[in-house]
Amino acid sequence: MDEVIREVLSRYGQLAVDAADVGDDDDLYRAGLTSHACVSVMLALEDRLGVELPDEALTRATFASVGSIRAALASAGAHLY
Repeated sequence: MDEVIREVLSRYGQLAVDAADVGDDDDLYRAGLTSHACVSVMLALEDRLGVELPDEALTRATFASVGSIRAALASAGAHLY
């Protein structure tokens, strides 16, 4: 799933750094993720993984890092592959 997360971040996250170079716990907002880009990332991940994040997961903390995104997607039923 990390490969998909990083691919989506690269395409939609508008990060100032390469998503492949971002550590699991690195702050994505410090890396350039904006609220607007976050919505694009969320929609792309939901589409790509066939899940829908619950409303309570739609927070800044959910998208703070690759690890927090992974945890939210797993909780929503995304397959870990």
